[in-house]
Amino acid sequence: MAETDDGTAHTGADTGQVDARDERRAARLAKHIGAFARKHGGAEGQLAYLGQAGTRIVLVGEDGGWGDLVAPSHGVALSAAEKAGLTLHESFDGEFAAKVRTGRYEWSRMAGIQVGGRANPGGDANSGGDPGGDANS
Repeated sequence: MAETDDGTAHTGADTGQVDARDERRAARLAKHIGAFARKHGGAEGQLAYLGQAGTRIVLVGEDGGWGDLVAPSHGVALSAAEKAGLTLHESFDGEFAAKVRTGRYEWSRMAGIQVGGRANPGGDANSGGDPGGDANS
């Protein structure tokens, strides 16, 4: 370990090399956020801590489309959101959650998992699960 001028020890993890790598990661994630926002007429987000795996950036477009990205740390996720100009919410509830629009695929997948069926029934017409649609169509 090396010592700094103030006598405290630090490792290579404290150097600018790691900071530069995190900045590149944040910039790459910001590009993905920007592309998502352009495709969906704008976007808002929420950061969800995943433990050692990092932080999930949940994205919800103005058209109800949604997606997510995973950053290696909360700092990288926050930096990416700031670079992309993403409006962040503290939690995923209320009006923000109500913006999400799910389709037949999501409903059929959730129904299959919940009732012990196939994990991904493929969203076919007989799979049911879509409360907003006719399962026999």
